Amino acid sequence: MNNPTICAIATAPGGAIGIIRVSGSKALTIADRIFRPVGSNAPLADRKPYTLVFGNIVNAENEVVDEVLVSIFHAPHSYTGENSVEISCHGSAYILQQVMFLLTQNGCIPAGPGEFTQRAFLNGKMDLSQAEAVADLISATNKATHDMALSQLKGHFSNELSDLRAHLLKLTSLLELELDFSDHEELEFADRSELYTLACDIHQRLASLARSFEVGNALKNGIPVAIVGKTNVGKSTLLNHLLHEEKAIVSDVHGTTRDFIEDTTIINGIQFRFVDTAGIRPTDDVVENIGIERTYQKLQEAKIVLWLIDQQPTEAEIEDIKERVADKKLIIVRNKIDKSTAHSTFNIQHSTFTTVDISAKYGTNIPVLEQLIVEAADIPQLSESDIVITSARHYSALLLADESLQRVIDSMNLGLSGDLLAEDLRIVIDHLAEITGEERITPQETLQNIFTHFCVGK
Repeated sequence: MNNPTICAIATAPGGAIGIIRVSGSKALTIADRIFRPVGSNAPLADRKPYTLVFGNIVNAENEVVDEVLVSIFHAPHSYTGENSVEISCHGSAYILQQVMFLLTQNGCIPAGPGEFTQRAFLNGKMDLSQAEAVADLISATNKATHDMALSQLKGHFSNELSDLRAHLLKLTSLLELELDFSDHEELEFADRSELYTLACDIHQRLASLARSFEVGNALKNGIPVAIVGKTNVGKSTLLNHLLHEEKAIVSDVHGTTRDFIEDTTIINGIQFRFVDTAGIRPTDDVVENIGIERTYQKLQEAKIVLWLIDQQPTEAEIEDIKERVADKKLIIVRNKIDKSTAHSTFNIQHSTFTTVDISAKYGTNIPVLEQLIVEAADIPQLSESDIVITSARHYSALLLADESLQRVIDSMNLGLSGDLLAEDLRIVIDHLAEITGEERITPQETLQNIFTHFCVGK
């Protein structure tokens, strides 16, 4: 590819060390123009790859800008697949800008956002799903999101899709082969029972991948937890304890929180998104009523609901909350134990209801509540080899692929012709290709698969 050589500062400002990356066919040549190694004067292009060279960056007047280390990478064995260097210098903003200025003066152009990873994708160093994993790895805020991104970057998801694609391509090739011999209706190169079994197996694998999106999306964006209850029961105080900061205004005045307050925190390595909602009570205040409506909306969006109470709820209140959280995990949080030696007990027959006594004011039993929240999240223990979908784009493509594969299974049950089966199988492969960024299946690829595996005319 005839791309210009690009450069960019790869580290955040303010650190002791700053790194500038350079990639492109002229990366080593341009770096040589501004770098003076200590010792041997051999050009960077003549030095061994994966080595460090100590020296100075100098300007046009041969003045030293900084002492640096230069890392050498030869194409195609680099992150981008191109000749690359990384210049490690001191983290001064002035030094970094001076080195960038010298690089651009000698033929580099500043890289656009994500351009290094884009070149890695275009040069075949990674597929599109792995490229997306780079961004997820950079933005990971906890162990779970880090592990999921690293698994995807290592190609576990890509390998699974590649395996599915190979099986689908084999089936498509056999069906295409039958079409070439359509004048012999009795010929069936694709055994229908084997085809049906394999289609059902792939259907189960696609469905399993799609189901993992619920867990992956929750871990990536934070598991939504709504804090609901009447006014002045301590919802804002509890939120502040859970977030470990004074996020919400705390007041004895009823109806202080008129809109929801939302923020995230990490408990046991899992990110939770807590929402403090407006207190639920009858009111003629128009603004407060809007806040209460938003409370009910956030309650519907939540996976876990903390129902905060400070006295015995009425039967009507119990029935109302049961109806609203029928498909959620509910934790009944009885607050203000510092004001009473005992709480009234009540029984709600529901397998997902849990009760805990706390004092939001003094932080009593907050760790117990946090553990209950983690348990309610019901996040499976993930290993590096586990494949968990975190991208809505991947999820959508998997659903479309599975829908097309279901048509294949239905068509076989109806005994429809092979050309219809082949067309739907092609659509399945195309949807999977959207995830990895591969080209759509071509007739040439189908023919190549036929000749390679089935030796027609041998």
